[in-house]
Amino acid sequence: MEELFSSLALAQESYAAAYIGILRFAVPIISAILLLRCAMPLLTFRREPEIWAWLNMTDGTQIPITHWESVIGRSKSSDVTIDFPTVSRNHAVLTRYDDGSWTISDAGSKDGTWVNGRKVQICALNDKDRISIGGVEMQLQPITQRQEARQAEIRTKAASGWDSVANLMLLSILQCLMLLGFLLNCRQEDTVSILEGFGGILICQWVLYIFYCMIHRKSFEAETMAFFLCTMGMAAIATVKPGEAVKQLAAVGLGVMTFLVIGWSLRDLERAKAVRYLATVAGVGFLMVTLVFGTEYYGAKNWLVIGGMSLQPSELSKVCFVFAGASTMDRIMSKRNIYTFIAYSILICGLLALMNDFGTALIFFCAFLVIAYLRSGSMGTVALAVTALIFAGVLALKIAPHALRRFSVWRHVWDDPLNAGYQQVQALMCIASGGLFGLGPGQGFLKHVFAADSDIAFATISEEWGLLVAVMMVLCVAAYGFFAIRTARVARSSFYTIGACTAASILVIQTILNCLGTLDILPFTGVTFPFLSNGGTSMIGAWGLLAFVKAGDTRQNASFAVRLNKKGG
Repeated sequence: MEELFSSLALAQESYAAAYIGILRFAVPIISAILLLRCAMPLLTFRREPEIWAWLNMTDGTQIPITHWESVIGRSKSSDVTIDFPTVSRNHAVLTRYDDGSWTISDAGSKDGTWVNGRKVQICALNDKDRISIGGVEMQLQPITQRQEARQAEIRTKAASGWDSVANLMLLSILQCLMLLGFLLNCRQEDTVSILEGFGGILICQWVLYIFYCMIHRKSFEAETMAFFLCTMGMAAIATVKPGEAVKQLAAVGLGVMTFLVIGWSLRDLERAKAVRYLATVAGVGFLMVTLVFGTEYYGAKNWLVIGGMSLQPSELSKVCFVFAGASTMDRIMSKRNIYTFIAYSILICGLLALMNDFGTALIFFCAFLVIAYLRSGSMGTVALAVTALIFAGVLALKIAPHALRRFSVWRHVWDDPLNAGYQQVQALMCIASGGLFGLGPGQGFLKHVFAADSDIAFATISEEWGLLVAVMMVLCVAAYGFFAIRTARVARSSFYTIGACTAASILVIQTILNCLGTLDILPFTGVTFPFLSNGGTSMIGAWGLLAFVKAGDTRQNASFAVRLNKKGG
């Protein structure tokens, strides 16, 4: 009997080794197919401007109004360009509301804006109202409800439901294959946690898709890529801290709920503008509470410990910052609003500096640059802000030893491989040992290194699943960035444009800092990899940012945050 059990154990080990050998090649292939199927629709969809009204000029010409906020002026960058000397560069702003009504507001023009012979600052527009801008007269002719419904009906449809089902099936197969690989190699006491972690993500993604079907939404590419990243994050946790798999699953669930709540708030532009003020206060509040009651780890006071549970409120402040920075065009034209936002950004970055969280401060500053450019259209403003960043960075290195230590190790990790450069040296060696196809689940060494499931999770995945899979994770985040840029031109409101571009920028910048910091190409800041790194607030923040990216999708019935098809809800 002893010989029988011994032979069975050897056979099991042999089968497990053979399965892992197959799995090492199967995971990159399935991941590549999944990424291609999800990313291509986001990067190649036909961009179609929506026409919401016409400006009828006195000479009989009609100018289409393709955005809910349109700047009228002499500047070539205006949405409606009127090349007439008495018209200011940015003269007035036409604004459409969710109920179909329109207003016109003066943008600080020299000669003012006139409606029916009366000079106005802001005025509701009715049919046949005569608008005069710099002596040029025109009338606004909104499209009818029937035309609006027809326009929505003929727009390019999002991916079919069967495409989304096929993508989810591929992801589910990938999750099951990875789960089996872990179950064959993990300790018996970790089996239940790992099973619940992977199984919970699988159930969560299908429940969300069923909800999409119930509200007649078919596009699930962005969400599928997010669940793919969450799956790889769960793989890192199953290797490093399998006991925290259920906690990370709870974070994914809270993240999806945050995604839905923010998407609901963005569904109504007036509601989104109201939420914006609450988010602005909350963004500062999170940081102030952390500064007063936070706990310092490794030189940065960015953690809040409540009943044994650690939170990083700055991750939630990122979502609030996007809300604060997004704005409608009529407010963008106001210098007062621009100065207020600059002051708000300085306050945020100042609080982060007091917390010694310079990595997060850098992310906020980069997000500020994106917002500043989108709101002003001026590279001079961005150049001035970059100059201020260089000055602040030099000052920070002088007064913050924590930041100076990290900066001094940059490009010198091999000079002190057992102390200051230990994490990155081990990460680099493990990435090299993993090669293109990895060593297999649980087979790596990096799990013994601190923060292998968070700050250097990119290296953990590279070691166990191969550099090919790790690069695909980066490409997933890059796809969000390119998608936001493509949707910006046809977005309905500047609120959605700024929100989507800023949120995508934060996701991309975090990924760049995390990966290049791990590889010692950039200073190691300890910034998390979106959807991948272990951490509840990081996961919630990443899903919250994805809601802004999704809200910019104007394809027919693609986003639950956008009302496109009257029949589809």
